[in-house]
This record gives sequence, structure tokens and C-alpha cells, in this order.
Amino acid sequence: MNKQDQEFAWQAVPKSKRKHFLKTLAVMLGFTFFSASMLAGGNLGIQLSFAQFIGVVLTGNFILGLYTGALAHIAAKTGLSTHLLAKHAFGEKGSYLPSFLLAFTQVGWFGVGVAMFAVPVAQVLDINVYVLTIVFGLAMTASAIFGIKSLVILGFVAVPAIAILGGFSVLKGVSDIGGIQGLFGYEPTSTMAITIALAICIGSFISGGTLTPDFARFAKSSKQAVSATMIAFFLGNSLMFLFGAVGAMVYGLAEVSEVMFLQGLIVPAIIVLGLNIWTTNDNALYASGLGFAHITKWPKKVLVIINGLIGTVFAMWMYTHFVGFLTVLGVAIPSIGAILIADYFFVKRKTGYNNAVSKSVHWSAMVSWAGGVATAQLAPGIAPLNALIGTIVLYLVCIKLSRKFEKKKDLVIGYDYSKRDVAQ
Repeated sequence: MNKQDQEFAWQAVPKSKRKHFLKTLAVMLGFTFFSASMLAGGNLGIQLSFAQFIGVVLTGNFILGLYTGALAHIAAKTGLSTHLLAKHAFGEKGSYLPSFLLAFTQVGWFGVGVAMFAVPVAQVLDINVYVLTIVFGLAMTASAIFGIKSLVILGFVAVPAIAILGGFSVLKGVSDIGGIQGLFGYEPTSTMAITIALAICIGSFISGGTLTPDFARFAKSSKQAVSATMIAFFLGNSLMFLFGAVGAMVYGLAEVSEVMFLQGLIVPAIIVLGLNIWTTNDNALYASGLGFAHITKWPKKVLVIINGLIGTVFAMWMYTHFVGFLTVLGVAIPSIGAILIADYFFVKRKTGYNNAVSKSVHWSAMVSWAGGVATAQLAPGIAPLNALIGTIVLYLVCIKLSRKFEKKKDLVIGYDYSKRDVAQ
């Protein structure tokens, strides 16, 4: 195997290189243990009762788990990354669009994540925020260079630490509000529609969740991949939302770091915040490296370094100017995953994946992706769900029409040739 492709950027992961369940679970939990999910949970906590919050989070993350679980199943069965799956669905050149969107957003979120750590820590410790940004960004980039091995190690260290320290903060908050009874008695000062709350819950990680195949392809079996992914997105992500919500309900603060600082847990807050962001940011760099490697054919490690440096240099700018843009861009991501799911379960179910890609651009996928993005924006209801359902329906219709067109074309060509033979 080529030394430049130790992470299987251009080929399926062979069975001999697959990881056992706990390693897959550690990576997936590390991916979903993210401070942005805590912040989203805090925003929901301010505007929902605790009973409403529990219903929304469990429903939203169950839907996320189903979506990412389907992608995990595909990855484990094929051994292919998100970008190699996209090559079969979108075509050789067509796949550059989803790869660019996915990789670009992950570099952006990496930069935002670096700043999310640097800003509060710099304030509480009175350290220059730019120095802290550079140090933390370079450290995360260095660990991401080692690929899936470093993600596994980081997951084993970070996940228990985050769960224990975050859980301690939650228990302290529950105690301060008067126990479980006080939590269920909490009345929000402002309200939020349940559909909007579900859209926030699902939308908070559906963009990153689309990259599930990049990590789940290393699982030994589909059962292990799906189980690890469902646990991470249903239970793990729900736990992050709970950490954020309890702090918001008890102290009126949506930022978990501010909550822990207020509780006097300064060192635990820095550890939780740092590890939380580190795990997800390393996954983001890993995924962005795979995406740009698919487009440029450069070594993934080189691209991880470049992406990390770009994310670090522009971290503060991204933090103040880029979050809204990344959120809007994230609406375009679910349609990519929907096409991968529809292509595998309904189109490639019988034929499977061959090494050769038949077309440079599969227009059925491109048209369906654009239509799915439009559906998410224009249709009433929950935007991420609209994107998934709308894209799958459009893709299946486009595939059916394309096959009819190809069949009709073949008949016409056959008819012309037969007439030509008679004339001769």
C-alpha cells in the first residue's frame, strides 16, 4: 500500500485494518462531544420547559441517529469514505462539489472551535487571546496529523473526562435549582415553537453527521458501526444538550464554560472545554483532509496541516464573522447524505460499487441535491427533515426518468442501425 494512503483516502478500508467496537465508539463519541451542541442545548433550555426539552432532544437526536446510522451501515459494508461514496453517486468530477462543501465547512468549524476555546479561557486566565489561539490551533493540528489512531486515543481520554466533569457540573446545577422537581418546575421566560426547536436540534450536527462514513468505515461490521454511531448521536449528543440546558435553566447562561466558571469550576471548565473542542476539531481536520485529498490527489497529511494552519490563522475572524455563513452553508450538506443513502439502498442495492465510475458527472444527483436544498429553504416544517426527504424523493424520480431516457435512447439507436443495415 502507498505510504501516502495510510488513511485510505482513495480506496476502501480492507477488513484487516478494521477497528473493534470500543475504538469506533470512542471516535464517534469524541466527534459528537462538542461545545456547540452544549450551546445549542443552552439556547433550547432558555426557551423550553424541561419536559419539552427532553422530548425535543430525544426526538431530534433519534432522527440524527437514524440518518447517521444509515451512513455508518453503508460505510461499514463498503469500506468507503464519504467522498468515495460521493464519487459513485455524483460522478468522478461531480463528487468534487460535495467534497468541497464538506471539507470547506469542516475547516471553518475547526477555526470557530479554536476561538470558542481561546476566547473564554483567555478572559478568565488573563492571557492574550491570539497567543492562546495559535498554541491551541497548532496543538490540535499536530495531533490530527496521525489520523484515525490519534482520534481513537483522544476519544478514550476525552470522552470519560468530559462525561465526569460535565456530569458534576450538571448535578451541582440540579442541586442549586432544588433537585429534579425544581428542574421540571422551571418556566422559561420566552418560548420557542417545537418545530423550530427540533430544527435546531437536528441541524446542530447534521452537517458533521454527513461525514460519518469517514470514521465508521473502520468498523469491523455494520452492526458495530451502526451501534457506535447511534450511541454517539442519540445518547452522546443528547448528553451534550443536557449539559448546556441545565446551566441555562439554572443560571441563565447558554455557554457551559461560563456556567462552570460561575460554579467555581475553573480548571474543570478549561479541561472540559478544551477536550470537547479538541476531539471534534481533530475529526473535522481529518475529514477536511480526506475531502481535499479526493479533489487534489495530494497526501491527506499535507492537507491536514494546511487546513489546520488556515483554520488557526483565521480562527478569530471566523468566530466573529463566519458562524452565520457556516450555518447557512450547513443547509446544503444534508442533501449530500440523502443522496448517498438513496444511491446505496435503492440504486446500488443489486449492482454494488465497482472501482470504475461510469460518468464524469451524474446529473440526477446534482439536480436532486439542488432541489433538496431548495426544499429545505422553501417548504414549511423542519428544514433538515425537508432536505432529507425531498432529496431522496427527487433522486429516485430523477434516476427513474434517467433510466427511461437511456432505454428510449437505446431503442432509437437500435432502430437507426437496423434501418441502415437494410438500406445497405
